[in-house]
Amino acid sequence: MSPTHSRTTAASVPQGGRRLPARGLVAAGGLTLLAALCCVPSPASASTYGSVSAAPVPAASSPASAKPGRLPYLPTPTGSHPVGTTSLYLKDLSRPDPWVPEAKARELMVTLWYPAKSRGGRRAPYMTPAESQLVLDGTGVTGVPSDVLSRTRTNAFRDAKPAGARRSLPLVVLSPGFTWPASSLTALAEDLASRGYVVAGIDHTYESFATTFPDGRVATCAACRIESGEDFGERAVRSRAADVSFVLGRLTGPRTAWQGGGLIDPSRIAMAGSSLGGASAAETMLRDGRVRAGIDMDGTMFVPIPVTGLARPFLFLGQEAHGPGGEDATWDRDWGRLSGWRRWLVVTGSVHASFTDYDLLARQIGVDLGGGLPGPRTVEVTRAYVRAFLDLHLGGRPGALLDGPSERFPEARFCAPEARTCA
Repeated sequence: MSPTHSRTTAASVPQGGRRLPARGLVAAGGLTLLAALCCVPSPASASTYGSVSAAPVPAASSPASAKPGRLPYLPTPTGSHPVGTTSLYLKDLSRPDPWVPEAKARELMVTLWYPAKSRGGRRAPYMTPAESQLVLDGTGVTGVPSDVLSRTRTNAFRDAKPAGARRSLPLVVLSPGFTWPASSLTALAEDLASRGYVVAGIDHTYESFATTFPDGRVATCAACRIESGEDFGERAVRSRAADVSFVLGRLTGPRTAWQGGGLIDPSRIAMAGSSLGGASAAETMLRDGRVRAGIDMDGTMFVPIPVTGLARPFLFLGQEAHGPGGEDATWDRDWGRLSGWRRWLVVTGSVHASFTDYDLLARQIGVDLGGGLPGPRTVEVTRAYVRAFLDLHLGGRPGALLDGPSERFPEARFCAPEARTCA
């Protein structure tokens, strides 16, 4: 897919989505993803793809159309635990990087969110100013300060002491959409941590507009250069499955990379992701028996579930374009191969970014992605259904929310694929 030459200005995004090509990660990610937050590079960022730079990215001056003093923020978590967060740098020496072969080892940054013993200390940054600029440039958003996303107020405290008994906390791996950093799922991660989960968000290096390493290097999107290849989606999914398995080993193995690793219950692990990250959940489960349950949030299934099936719990959660008989036939194909507990939900009024922080944050900085739900509501719906699924399958706590339509969340519709209806 060739780079787009359009740019998006704050408060001027068209209300409808542009039709995207059938192939490629952009189409797979959302089918109607708007230009404001799509996965193709802008001219300004295309020349940097695949580079690793230690130099800081200069901040652009704030345009007159920006709204100074209005800082974006994430909703408060709903659980009772304070939330801590920390970052891990991990290096897999067993394999070269799939996108930059000259890198003989796969380097990953992992963000952990977890229940903390107390509130206090500094709140964690959402991302760096350099990352903010690269994400905005990559998605073609103009008319806002280049560092605006880095000023997002979060709810987690940096390096707070983790709380919990040995092997008492379930683990949820979060995998973001193609070109998006793990921070795009922070609102969900903080909420789960406040409810007693350890959450590991993986930045899949060279698949994101920006990944910053502890030594100051910033890796950009090398994979974007070859995204149009016919087998790219399959390669990306299988690479992510390998990333997840490696991270699980480093978090739950005998020599854990995190001081709180002993708190994790290795028998209660799930994976959820948005877009490409969600598409990778089933493949990861098939390859790694440690992952007991999975959630695909609005991601096309590039690698089919085999006809032998997947017998562990799985949830499809997406926008209306992902309804039965809709624009993405891969959910219809794979639904019949889910032989365990399963649900298929679509959220009326949602867009591709609604299952991440970006629908909410875009509205706060003056960018309209065309969704029909208020930004805070998209976070509320996503948190509620993901949490209900994990509470059931990792915590053994059944609830009525997944049994059928809810008066609390009328926009969440349960799909009957055989009848090609959702109600």
